[in-house]
Amino acid sequence: MLRRFGLSDLGYKELERLGVGKEDEIQRHDARLIQVVEQLGVSANGNYAELKVIEIPDNINYIVCEYDGLEHVAEEHRTWY
Repeated sequence: MLRRFGLSDLGYKELERLGVGKEDEIQRHDARLIQVVEQLGVSANGNYAELKVIEIPDNINYIVCEYDGLEHVAEEHRTWY
């Protein structure tokens, strides 16, 4: 599985235990990833990470915005440049 999300080594081991393969790419909303973060709490955090699970209402298109290494979730909307 690709190294993402700022998970600790323990977090990745738990994902593997839940059936996520080393070459699998999972999404942020994957139930197994959510389960690992909820079960491990702060032990799921890798270096410089503060992972948490948030609830997004149904039928909301969301995007993950990143600035200078920090992320937040926002409702997707149209943008023109």
